[in-house]
This record gives sequence, structure tokens and C-alpha cells, in this order.
Amino acid sequence: MTHQSFTERAAELVSRMTFEEKLTQLDHKAEAIPRLGIAAYDYWSEGLHGVARSGDATVFPTAIGLATSWNEELVRRVAAATSDEARAYANEKGKGLSYWSPTINLARDPRWGRAEETYGEDPFLTTRMGAAFVKGLEGTDEETPYLKAIATIKHFAANNKETNRKHSDSRVSERALREIYLKQFEIIVKESDPWTIMSSYNVINGHRASENKELLEDILRGEWGFQGMVTTDWWTRGEHYKEIKAGNDVKMATGYPERVKKAMELGELTRADLEHCARRVLELILKID
Repeated sequence: MTHQSFTERAAELVSRMTFEEKLTQLDHKAEAIPRLGIAAYDYWSEGLHGVARSGDATVFPTAIGLATSWNEELVRRVAAATSDEARAYANEKGKGLSYWSPTINLARDPRWGRAEETYGEDPFLTTRMGAAFVKGLEGTDEETPYLKAIATIKHFAANNKETNRKHSDSRVSERALREIYLKQFEIIVKESDPWTIMSSYNVINGHRASENKELLEDILRGEWGFQGMVTTDWWTRGEHYKEIKAGNDVKMATGYPERVKKAMELGELTRADLEHCARRVLELILKID
């Protein structure tokens, strides 16, 4: 199968899976399928300033600190070193290579509790730092189609309020949404080709971001050409079947496969929906194999 593209190989694997096996691949802790040579995989980890939460590792400055350098090459080198250590943990302990980083939301309010995760309040600077981070983490070797690690740009989108962030409604004009809150996501998707993006907790103009088909399908995949996987944030409050219909592939929540199965029994989801998600998830696994 190695002569095929990653997309073709993933589709082939999905075609060989049972219904139950496909369900297990949508959980953020995907189960192993030994008969197909698929190992168990945990999609969640963080690498905003190193992989030290995995154990002994280099701790780099926070994103807001790196941004003060205005040095794209420095950020790329930091992310490259982070992915070296991520590979070491993968090789030695079997740890997954998916990292929920970088955070490219803007620090628009100093009272927001996660400003240190960001590159500041400016969309242009955030774009340059975020693009460099993705390139460093995923690798820039054009001779291989494989990635060193998987970058996950987050939180998509307008998720700049820590207080009540699972329910708050970000009311923004179309111009502000496009020019301030989406612009850095758009440019980084087009320039650095991250393989994963995280949909955010919040509501945007009355529509929950994780259930927003216009945001996740029409804009992200349709306008920008994103080909990768979309994950929810941890325990988003959206309806799981609506999140899948909107464009999410993985949900970070326990018991997710059972809820997807129930939704299919109720006719809220189809097998085609399930297989569409499973293919993108397996394509990620193949890219780091």
C-alpha cells in the first residue's frame, strides 16, 4: 500500500474495518486494531513551550515571551527542538505525536487567563510566529512526505475569553471576524499546512463554534483548502452528532464512540459520516508512522 497516497491508504484501511472498529477511532484515545496493524493512539498532548509535561524535557519560553523576539527563525528552531524531543518520547515510550499547539488566538484583553499561551494581540505577528512554529514542529524536509509531529492550531475561533468560555457568545462583525479573529488561522493554514485544527468552546454570533458548518466546512475546508483533521476542545458543550455534521472528526470526551453509535441508531448520523471522520483520523496516523 505504500505506493498509494496517504488518503488512498487511509480509505483502504477504513474499508477493511468493522463498524465497531471505525467507532473506536473517533475517540481521542483511539483503540488498537491489531489485525490491521493499527496501534492504540492518544491524540492529546501539549507542546506550547516544550514537551516537559511528558517528563524530562527542555522548557522553552512561553509563546508571549518568544513573540517579543520578533524572530521567526528562532521560533521555528524552538519548535523543531520540541518535535525532536516529542519523537524521543514516541520512540522510547510510545507517546503520541499529536500536540495541541500553537495557540494563535489573540490576547485582546489582559484579564484573559491564557495570554501567555499566545503571541500577543497583533494578527500579523501572531501569523508569523504561528506559521514558524507549525513548520518547525511538523518539519520542513521536502524529501519526505512524513511529519515529525502534528501541530494543532487552536482555538478556532474568537475564543479569547477564559471566564465562561464554554458558553460565552463572541459577538463580532463579519469584517472583524475575517480581519482579526480568522486571518491568522487562514494564513497559517495556507502557508504552513498544519494537519490538525481545534474547534473552540465558545459561541460566535449565536452559533456554537464546534457545530458551525460555515466555519469548519465552508470557510476552513472550502475557502482555505484545509485537508486535515478537526478535533473539539475538551468536553465541548455541542451536540456530538451536530459537531460531526459540522466538520469535527475527533471529540475529546470519554464514552464518545457509544454516543456516536446511538446517534447512528437514531438516524442523526450515517455510516458515510463515520467513515469520513475515520479516514481523516487514519491519514494523520499514516503521516507520522
